Amino acid sequence: MPLTVLLVDDEPLVRAGLRAVLSAQPDIEVVGEAADGAAVIPLVRQLRPDVVAMDVRMPLLDGIEATRAVLRSVSEPPKILVITTFENDEYVYGALRAGADGFLLKRSRPAEIVNAVRLVAEGDSLLFPAAVRRLAAEYGSTSAREAMDRAALTEREADVLRLMTRGLSNAEIAGRLVVGTETVKSHVSAVLAKLGARDRTQAVIAAYESGFVSPG
Repeated sequence: MPLTVLLVDDEPLVRAGLRAVLSAQPDIEVVGEAADGAAVIPLVRQLRPDVVAMDVRMPLLDGIEATRAVLRSVSEPPKILVITTFENDEYVYGALRAGADGFLLKRSRPAEIVNAVRLVAEGDSLLFPAAVRRLAAEYGSTSAREAMDRAALTEREADVLRLMTRGLSNAEIAGRLVVGTETVKSHVSAVLAKLGARDRTQAVIAAYESGFVSPG
């Protein structure tokens, strides 16, 4: 089965460009388009895409609120890849905090666009650039640090989280730690459960906001 994608952007040229790049891949199918976040929920329910590639800034409903709405209203939500012009955009960070799974610059090369869609669909590695890491660190708080302390990660779970913050996949983490991939999956699940994180992105945000890791 091909990987299905819904495109959401208020610029027709951006949608056309993304469609051309993604549709050229034999394993990816663009199943629909929308010009605003307000149209996302009915289209997600109708088309059941694997990934929504969504602009973070739109006139009626932006990517942050659209992400929240999808995760709140859809029982089995798709992965959400936010796309934007500027990597240090606080809207992007807001969308990631709201539950988006990855991040893509509009000026990205075709191969990078395809890779980003596949990465978020697989769900075992991250698109979390340096500029967004710095924003996460700036949002640090006492409550975030206390939550990390309460999580009481084991030494190996802490090692796994540090490697997750670097965007490594489960297979790459397994190679670094010289353990099996299934063992890494178990550690990742434990980290998410202890942090109360929906996914890897939320766990990594918690790691930066708590000061568990630094953006340097």
